[in-house]
Amino acid sequence: MSAFPFEISASDGQARTGVLKTPRGDIPTPIFMPVGTAATVKALTLDMVRQSHAKIILGNTYHLMLRPSAERVKRLGGLHKFMGWDGPILTDSGGFQVMSLSQISKVTEEAVTFQSHIDGSKHVLSPERSMEIQADLLGSDIVMQLDECVSWPADEARAQKALQLSARWGLRSKQAFGQRDTQALFGIQQGSTFERLRRESTDRLLEIGFDGYAIGGLAVGEGHEAMCDTLEYCAPLLPWDRPRYLMGVGKPIDLVEGVARGVDMFDCVLPTRSGRHGQVWTWEGPINIKNARFAEDDTPLDATSDCPASRDYSKAYLHHLFKAEEILGQVLLSWHNIAFFQALMIRMRAAIAAGEFQAFRKWFHETHLKAPHLNG
Repeated sequence: MSAFPFEISASDGQARTGVLKTPRGDIPTPIFMPVGTAATVKALTLDMVRQSHAKIILGNTYHLMLRPSAERVKRLGGLHKFMGWDGPILTDSGGFQVMSLSQISKVTEEAVTFQSHIDGSKHVLSPERSMEIQADLLGSDIVMQLDECVSWPADEARAQKALQLSARWGLRSKQAFGQRDTQALFGIQQGSTFERLRRESTDRLLEIGFDGYAIGGLAVGEGHEAMCDTLEYCAPLLPWDRPRYLMGVGKPIDLVEGVARGVDMFDCVLPTRSGRHGQVWTWEGPINIKNARFAEDDTPLDATSDCPASRDYSKAYLHHLFKAEEILGQVLLSWHNIAFFQALMIRMRAAIAAGEFQAFRKWFHETHLKAPHLNG
């Protein structure tokens, strides 16, 4: 019995739509989770995030444990109170950032030891410590097991070693997490792009038993096609009746293709990161607002959107803000992009419910991928 009921209301092929019920609110799936790395979704107030129709956000264990420290967040009432978000929060385990950001990291059976990228101070992150930080100090609603994510490309022997360590850490994470009624623990499937290893990882996770299951080790450089090929077999391995979370993904086309292969949850820094650099995601494909052709374009990004950033400002004005290096430009494009990603998920949920997802997928490919300004 899972801590959070997950009800699938409709499916269309492998794509499915439903609701993950948490004490802090229902999460309609498929869902995109804006990334609030350091207890903030970059450039946005939480009112903007709420208005975008986001139902759950992600916090980052690695960054918060280093600054301001998980203990300080706990003293200040936990992550929800600290940042002013009353909806569900998912926290990652910290493992990926330890491997990718820390100056020096050493992985042993017991834990990963690393130096902070901020001040060089030494820290130890074990499965038990990750559970303490996420569940007890930050107080997140969905907690991720500590895992080892190998970089790509990885040979099969290296990927197998990492998935087996991740499985052992998954068991320790589950034991440290215990049984909780108001928080859920997700396991993480590893195995790079090797089907045999993905199957082995899944078998190990199912033996332990988790409230939900994540797909890790993708969107690490393998490319869209290889990611889709891997999802084709690795997503259906996971239980149909539990949420499936594809970590760190991605572009709108990645979300559509992930949903087509049975994924329910996504997160990525892309909407806000690209917004800060002038890239706008639209129904016709991405555009760069800094391009000269927008200097006198008096149309909004999306006249039909209920997001003020999308609806109430002309492309010419947004172009001007970036040329003038005004912070408001970064704020408005980040807001628009977050709202666009949510609108995309809303459309996909409706299409699945109506049995029209394959038609939507075909339309999205035709409009989004064939746009002449795709890389503009």
